[in-house]
Amino acid sequence: MAQTDGEVGNPERAPAKAAAIREPRHAPLAHAVRGDLIEGVHYGSVVILSADGGVQFQTGDIEAAFCPCSALRPVQVVGLLRAGLPLDGELLALAAASHSGEERHLVGVLRLLAIAGLMEADLGNTPDWPCDPAVREAWVRGGHGLSRLAQNGSGMHAAMLMTAQARGWPLDTYLDSGHPLQQSIAAAVEDLTGESIAQVTVDRCGAPLFSVSLHGLTRAVARIAAAAPGTMEASVADAIREYPEMASGSWRDVARLMRAVPGLLAKDGFEGVQVAALPDGRAVGVKIADGADRARMPVAAAALALCGVDRDALAEFANRPLLSGMTMIGSLRAAGALTLDLPAVPPASEA
Repeated sequence: MAQTDGEVGNPERAPAKAAAIREPRHAPLAHAVRGDLIEGVHYGSVVILSADGGVQFQTGDIEAAFCPCSALRPVQVVGLLRAGLPLDGELLALAAASHSGEERHLVGVLRLLAIAGLMEADLGNTPDWPCDPAVREAWVRGGHGLSRLAQNGSGMHAAMLMTAQARGWPLDTYLDSGHPLQQSIAAAVEDLTGESIAQVTVDRCGAPLFSVSLHGLTRAVARIAAAAPGTMEASVADAIREYPEMASGSWRDVARLMRAVPGLLAKDGFEGVQVAALPDGRAVGVKIADGADRARMPVAAAALALCGVDRDALAEFANRPLLSGMTMIGSLRAAGALTLDLPAVPPASEA
């Protein structure tokens, strides 16, 4: 992508060609099992990177262009820091979040806006309900409607506005893909993924969505997780790892996973996307073809086990029980080379 005024990239790492736009050649990743029957099959793609950045394992189509959705947010926030975003700590974690809409998240977004002298009305994200089912139910029972503040990307949008304000860039067009803010983010995406952006569309939150390959996304998150102390990438990784509930939610599996595996940086995304990386650069990327969220974490846990993470730490995430009320009637688990021989453990939110 052509540079514009204010774009910050790494001139020493020119991006490679863009990922191929094609129908992905996905492979079977997970089985829904009831009794001795495989009742359903979830297809998708997985890549595991070793500490040196090489591909340790792959299945499916890790080089096809896809929409990383909100799993891209840690990369986008690196772009904001490079463009001048003055944040760290829990508010930086919130900027990279797909938050649940809890009180801590709403208060945090309002804090971000107040720092920049802005208001909720300045947000340009798509109004939505809180994404966590329990939080959404309480929100609706409280008489609240669709809200820009409660939408899961409001932290990133507030951070985008803060950056634009700090740089003196227009605020009312901050979501245009040609805006210097979005060009700065695009430069960071290309730098960290090592790929040219294949296509620019629109994310559910209303922000430009940059399509790359699953391999490229995983490489980018690995670079953030393994970044040297004091770098902007390390600031993002440290914030998310220290405040995983701010980057997701109190009951979210991705926050529990980061608490269970010390040093892990993890980010989920809509349409069955999950990335996770360790401080030494080992990383996994998962895309579930049909977008099923239920298959995302069991497959990611199996990939992390192949990556060398302690299986006992992954037991809660590896096999997802299929329940009828409180009775377990089956399980959803990784398949093929990703199969883990671990019992199904009800997630904390369902126990």
